[in-house]
Amino acid sequence: MNGKIFFFLLILFVFGVGGWYVYQQQNGQQQVKEIKTAVEKGDLKVEVTATGELQAKKSEKIYGPQRMSSMGVHQTTISDLVPEGTLVKEGDYVATLDRTEVSNRIESIISDIEKAESQLMQTKLDTAIEMRSLRDQLINIQYTIEDKESQIELNKYEPKAIQKQIKNELEKLERDYRQAKKNYQLKQKQAAAKVKEIAANRRQHKNNMRQMEELGELFVVKAPKDGMVIYRRSWNGKIGPGSQIRGWNPVIALLPDLTQMVSKTYVNEVDISRVKLGQEVAVRVDAFPDKKYPGKVIKVANIGEKRPNFDAKVFEVNIELTLSDSILRPAMTTANTIVAATHKDVLHIALEALHSNDSINYVYAYNEGKISRKEVLSGSFNEERVIIEMGLNEKEELSLSIPDKADELDLILLDKTAKQGHLKKKETAKPKPVEAPEEDDLSEMSEDLKKMLKSRKVQIK
Repeated sequence: MNGKIFFFLLILFVFGVGGWYVYQQQNGQQQVKEIKTAVEKGDLKVEVTATGELQAKKSEKIYGPQRMSSMGVHQTTISDLVPEGTLVKEGDYVATLDRTEVSNRIESIISDIEKAESQLMQTKLDTAIEMRSLRDQLINIQYTIEDKESQIELNKYEPKAIQKQIKNELEKLERDYRQAKKNYQLKQKQAAAKVKEIAANRRQHKNNMRQMEELGELFVVKAPKDGMVIYRRSWNGKIGPGSQIRGWNPVIALLPDLTQMVSKTYVNEVDISRVKLGQEVAVRVDAFPDKKYPGKVIKVANIGEKRPNFDAKVFEVNIELTLSDSILRPAMTTANTIVAATHKDVLHIALEALHSNDSINYVYAYNEGKISRKEVLSGSFNEERVIIEMGLNEKEELSLSIPDKADELDLILLDKTAKQGHLKKKETAKPKPVEAPEEDDLSEMSEDLKKMLKSRKVQIK
């Protein structure tokens, strides 16, 4: 008997727990279904937020030797560099470069100088010997000529044939003498030119030696002006001790002008169409969260790029701070709020309440307790709310969630004539001077909204 009672109570308990669970599930679903929001009227700021990094708008470059390439030194390594952020005065020590290549070049030039001096000495000796031989040849010819002249005097009573033979021999000797003398003069000029060439070559090597020694002195880099040393950045990171610099771009570091700062940031492709030159920006620096600096957009890239830590393509945007502050430093992280536009007295709804398919935007609206789909025309939007240009009234209630069997709900479309009239008026309307330009293409706006809705993980049907 007791077993039956226990079994009966157990069945009641199981059914009770199951009923309670089903009730809670249905109640929870009913609560989800009843999440509502209202259409509001008022001002709406369209803002784009992005993190960035401070940079100086202008910087003085600290160069290493700028004649390295012309002297045959195409690259070198930074042996030592003062810590980033060091304050220096003009002429203060900044860096030391590796002089190994310069030392090797100097040793090579010393060898060239020694070789040139040896060639010069050898040439002078060879020239002296050759010129002495030529002079001896001239003297011997001259002695022979004098001897022939004596023979002519002694044989003046000999037959004419003998006299003529001696005269011919004398004339030949005189021609040989003139030729030998001319050859001596040419050899003398040739030897002088060769000596001059070798001497010039030696002077060139010595000049290269002097220039290379002067270049070596420049491998100790000094600050060109007062400032704070900031490491230069390249595609593979910071340029610091151990980094190589090239002869065609021997920049060691930078001395930024801290009175003009720029926040370099990257804006997602979904938001870039709303960012324009000259827009106002509120810049906050992570290091000083209580401070806010005014700024303006001074550069918007035309081409997107893939960047680390970004899922989609981004566009570079530069924001100039219009207020200087001595506490700001390069590489500080910033939070930038770009004011794309301020719309006055407009209807707007929560972004989660807006849905879209391939052709229209719509909302789930309540009318006398009954819910239906209503087509709307949307306008500009920010991260939380979107402007409704046509289709809703102030304080009208909307559903933030997707009802059951949403596809079966009635779809209330906008009046075609009124819709076309509104679109035409929007196309031809000129933007007010106080507002940033808005998107005029409805399809483009719809695509932007779709991307935004997808990024917010809102279901799009």
